[in-house]
Amino acid sequence: MTDVSYQHQTHEAEASLGDYFALLKPRVMSLVVFTALVGLLAAPVSVHPVVAFASILFVAIGAGASGALNMWWDADIDAVMKRTVKRPIPAGKVTPDEAKVLGVALSGMSVMMLALSANLLAAALLAFTIFFYAVIYSMWLKRSTPQNIVIGGAAGAFPPVIGWVIATGSMSVEAWLMFALIFMWTPPHFWALALFMKSDYDDAGVPMLTVTHGRKATRLHILVYTVLLVALAVGTAFTAIGGPVYLTVAVILNALFLKGAFDIWRRDETQAEADGYVVEKSFFKLSLLYLFLHFGAILLEAMLPAAWGIWA
Repeated sequence: MTDVSYQHQTHEAEASLGDYFALLKPRVMSLVVFTALVGLLAAPVSVHPVVAFASILFVAIGAGASGALNMWWDADIDAVMKRTVKRPIPAGKVTPDEAKVLGVALSGMSVMMLALSANLLAAALLAFTIFFYAVIYSMWLKRSTPQNIVIGGAAGAFPPVIGWVIATGSMSVEAWLMFALIFMWTPPHFWALALFMKSDYDDAGVPMLTVTHGRKATRLHILVYTVLLVALAVGTAFTAIGGPVYLTVAVILNALFLKGAFDIWRRDETQAEADGYVVEKSFFKLSLLYLFLHFGAILLEAMLPAAWGIWA
């Protein structure tokens, strides 16, 4: 829970537009925009470009609202973690109340505008996603269970489903396959980060798996989730959103990802600390590329039929 001492903090410097923009977690927002856009374009229904642009914009704003609400609630732990200490609130640039007001205002606006630009189901899914991230994950799961990032990963997995619903007005197996891809990717991605961030989560009192079950158990969990992810990712190639391009990308990426997870599993902490967690950091960087290229391949599979039609 946000420490009350933040409510009356004095600003070290006057907040800039960039400080307020940072509250929206632009890097997370960019991933949300990309996966939602892939969901929209992979759907078997075409959407007018203006409607598509407006709808994705409102999804992005909703994602930013979630980020602002998360920073408001987590201001106390952000202040003690090296990875987050320079965020606008702990840095004294923005107060928690300002972040909360911004988050609530953008939440309401994004949901209402998506209902107008797309449909009520897409707007309802966006509202649920914001609620899930801000309340279920940030306020409840993050500080209460080592399964925080497993269950909480659903919040980041909804955007492609929202994109699909924007186009079709309904859900389908293909939309949930994209959801599952992000959902299963999230734990090994964040657990790798937790391994090389060392004492951050201990200092903040967040029950990350590295804190509650130890680093050896975390390494095993990364391997197990990666094996399950590999089966899902490669299997998706044989569905309506897959194809030869996606299969090629999936086979190469998942072979690399599985090797990385295996390398992490067989290491001990003495070895990892001695070399500066180079394997864990490499796996984390690969995980970012992993998700981007999988969704890029899904997008290519969706666009290829139209491209062949133009050139035929």
